[in-house]
Amino acid sequence: MKFASKFYIILSLCCCLGFAQEPLTDNPKVGLVLSGGGAKGLAHIGVLKVIDSLGVRIDYIAGTSMGAIVGGLYASGYSAMQLDSIFSEVDIDVLLGDKVPRASKTFQERRNSEKYAASLPLNNFKIKLPSSISRGQNVFNLFTKLTMNEREITDFSQLPIPFYCIATNMETGGAVLLDKGNLAEAISISSALPTLFQPVEHDGELLMDGGIANNYPIEILKTKDVDLIIGVNVQDDLLTKEEIKSVSEILTQISNFRSIESMQKKIQLTDIYIEPDVDDYSIISFNKGAEIIQIGERTVAPFLDNLSAIASKQNFRKPYYHPPVLDSLKINSIEITGNEKYTKAYIAGKLRFRPNEVLSFDDINNGVNNLLATNNFDRFRYDFSLSKEFGYDFRGTIKETTNTSFLKFGIHYDQVLKSSVLLNFTKKQFIIKNDVLSIDFVLGDNSRINFDYYIDKGFYWSIGLNAKYMGFRYDINPLFFDNALPESMSNRIPTTFSDFSGSFFVETLIKKDFSFKLGLTFKRLNIYSSSPSLVPTFQSDRYQLVDSNLSFFNTRLKFDTIDDPFFPSTGFLFESGMDLYLSASNFNDFSQFSVLKANVLKAFAVTEDLSISIGSEGGFMIGNEQFPSLNFGLGGYTHQKINYNRTFYGYDFFSLSGNNYLKAHFNIDYEFYKRHHINISGNFTNIGNDIFLTKEWLSIPDYSGYAIGYGLETIFGPIELKFHWSPENDYSGALVNLGYWF
Repeated sequence: MKFASKFYIILSLCCCLGFAQEPLTDNPKVGLVLSGGGAKGLAHIGVLKVIDSLGVRIDYIAGTSMGAIVGGLYASGYSAMQLDSIFSEVDIDVLLGDKVPRASKTFQERRNSEKYAASLPLNNFKIKLPSSISRGQNVFNLFTKLTMNEREITDFSQLPIPFYCIATNMETGGAVLLDKGNLAEAISISSALPTLFQPVEHDGELLMDGGIANNYPIEILKTKDVDLIIGVNVQDDLLTKEEIKSVSEILTQISNFRSIESMQKKIQLTDIYIEPDVDDYSIISFNKGAEIIQIGERTVAPFLDNLSAIASKQNFRKPYYHPPVLDSLKINSIEITGNEKYTKAYIAGKLRFRPNEVLSFDDINNGVNNLLATNNFDRFRYDFSLSKEFGYDFRGTIKETTNTSFLKFGIHYDQVLKSSVLLNFTKKQFIIKNDVLSIDFVLGDNSRINFDYYIDKGFYWSIGLNAKYMGFRYDINPLFFDNALPESMSNRIPTTFSDFSGSFFVETLIKKDFSFKLGLTFKRLNIYSSSPSLVPTFQSDRYQLVDSNLSFFNTRLKFDTIDDPFFPSTGFLFESGMDLYLSASNFNDFSQFSVLKANVLKAFAVTEDLSISIGSEGGFMIGNEQFPSLNFGLGGYTHQKINYNRTFYGYDFFSLSGNNYLKAHFNIDYEFYKRHHINISGNFTNIGNDIFLTKEWLSIPDYSGYAIGYGLETIFGPIELKFHWSPENDYSGALVNLGYWF
């Protein structure tokens, strides 16, 4: 323990002895001051649990940062036990980040979020570092939900316990007292940690974490009608030179210089000074929350007699708090302010709720997520007021983003496309307010390019243009593309695949997760195989499998509520489509043909950590006799759509082919530690030519395969290692995927 901590403990014990010698007044009024400290501030909950158990009444609370969160919720009526339950159930990663649930995103937004690992705003084509990691919207949403019972109180002195919190003016560095307004907004501002959350403009001032200016606001309580003050401090002590090893530690040290010096005076103003020993934890150690709360409980032990004496004079028991019921909120009116570039109709369309509807708070929270998923807005703050009629008026204030240009990045490795680095330029409002221009440059073993232009009209017909080029080389058996070839070609030989396609499409949302798409595509497809030992059979240096320009009309119907495409635990997916090939070059007697395909997947959670997904997919072709190279293909593991090739464990990439197939599959996923997964998979198929006509598809599957793997969720996308095998052909091998697929 550091010298400063020893000094504080000695001084606090002296304070307690002094307190014990003075007789208590009848029914003494008690003030409570709670310091900031990030995750260390969870110790406040442990201290309050003891205070509640002894029956001590708190009459005033002042807090900063995490102390403002715990103090504000306690002041609104929650008991310490209820706060313990709340914070144990919160997903801190979701809370502190800007992660928006997949269900809140449009199909286009889902595709983007499952491709790029990082995004940096551009200003006049200069990279601009973001002001924070998170917008803090999820934090505000949670606090709004928790304080709904006190939504009509705008003077915090009228709360069940009068409450005061501190923020810092980022222009002057001065402390700002927050004692009026929206309680959820106030504690969100007071706890807006620098670099983690962006500053918030409030009443004309740019505010953030109060710990910068005043981390232990005891002065406020000294102006109130209190007989004694209990203080809990979890602030870091000054670091030694051996402990200063990073930029964050340097910044922490600088921040603590002023506050540590002032603390010595503030301790003397504190009657019962409690300093939990949380030196071994950092401000982001939220995963150790249960331990930190227990430390807070244990730290109160030396003060039990004093606290019991206070409780005996007060004769008080904190009333049980009934959390707000938020499943039937009638919204009578909606008022949005702050919008300039985007119309109220656009914002209302993203919120997806209208006046005179009865909603749950989750519906409202989802609507806010839908709005922020567009990344067109930096912040959305809202509150509820009782309407003259039965129900509530919803009032929102929005801040539009000033950044419309972005540079995005991604990395990926798989066994077909090999190593890849993705560089993307995205421009929003390129021509009109709701359009997006996006260009991907993929550099690596197989360079690629992708161009997208999309006009998002929500439930109306959205319009898109796409052009992309893909090329790679892989050892493939030529019989995979054309089983009419001689058996002498049955070995895998180097095969080059080149595909350029351009598409125009329109897309509409039938319902939130249900879309219909129509498109027209031009494709330039070139596939050829070569091998020094086998190709001379054909009197050429290559065997041309496909060299043609094709055009086709395509449709797609998709319903998707899957929560995670890589590690699904809940949701349902149905996808069907048809491609009608209209023309092809290099054919004298080309006849049109069509491809029909469908995919169904159901995921469900067995326990909190164990989930199962089962699915089936299949397809058939009508009239395709000239393009066996466009048949369905199975083998390997991929999320990349290369023509009609799909995943199939137990066989190498590009192993099984046919113009008809039916496949069933399952996956069992166990998240044994946060973001770490073990999964077991199996798949079974009948595939071949015209198997739906011969009824072979109804027979026992001819092919099967299994896989066992490890998966890790990272900011760059999933890292997956799998071992797969098949009992039919004694095949086994390893599958590797690093990062998002693009």
